[in-house]
Amino acid sequence: MQRLYLQRIPAPPVDSFVLCLWYCQTPPGPHALERVLPNGAAQLVINLKEDQTRAYDPSRGFACETTSGMVISGLQSRYCVIDAAETECVAGVVFRPGGTVPFFRLPAHELHDATVPLEFLWGRMARRLRERLLAAPTPQAALDTMESGLREAFRPADPHAVVAFALEAFQRQPEQASIGRVTSRIGLSPKRFIERFKATVGAPPKQYCRLLRFQRAIACAARGRTPDWTRIAMDCGYFDQAHFIHDFRSFAGITPGGYEAGRTEFANHVKILQSAATRA
Repeated sequence: MQRLYLQRIPAPPVDSFVLCLWYCQTPPGPHALERVLPNGAAQLVINLKEDQTRAYDPSRGFACETTSGMVISGLQSRYCVIDAAETECVAGVVFRPGGTVPFFRLPAHELHDATVPLEFLWGRMARRLRERLLAAPTPQAALDTMESGLREAFRPADPHAVVAFALEAFQRQPEQASIGRVTSRIGLSPKRFIERFKATVGAPPKQYCRLLRFQRAIACAARGRTPDWTRIAMDCGYFDQAHFIHDFRSFAGITPGGYEAGRTEFANHVKILQSAATRA
């Protein structure tokens, strides 16, 4: 079996809340741990090979914890560790900032740094979706099925204008993000704005902007074989190299050099050497 990766943007109005739908097939391989870096987006992930999701806790010697094969992962502020063998057949959804609310009807901050079984939020509808995905005759049909499932769950919820304004400003220049600059133009107190932003996006504005800047650095690194980390730090608006390395460690758990040593074809997936897993 050859590796297959497909993604597409759903049709309106779902596309206003969903960045893309994706489907991945990879040849069977050995169990190998991978570090998945926080990408600033919530995701729905459905393992179609096994009805389980395995996660590994580096703080406990990479102890394995299993949960449902269908999970919603909220906006993450730190890396997680997965088993690469679980990517043999997987489908998923990447949500836009604030995009989870119309589908799950709970404040986004309740999903922050959490991975929740889809059944807890969708009940029987989650199980029906998995059955339909397994019955899909082709990968394209599986994407059709995923989009159909989203439409069933969709309940219109326009993003608050204040949050939409802030997101546009932050995404344009995350290194220059200023809560005061935003609130001075929207007529909300900083406290009220932060509360509204967290409920919609899932994290406080400052942390979200740090994630955007970190992801901008990862995107720059992925463009070349040998990243110029000093240049990347400057281009992405870090004060200096020490500031860059501190933020990188905070989100990725490794240095930029460690990222380069374990990088894979997916920019946010980094191999974990077996010796490192054994030592932890």
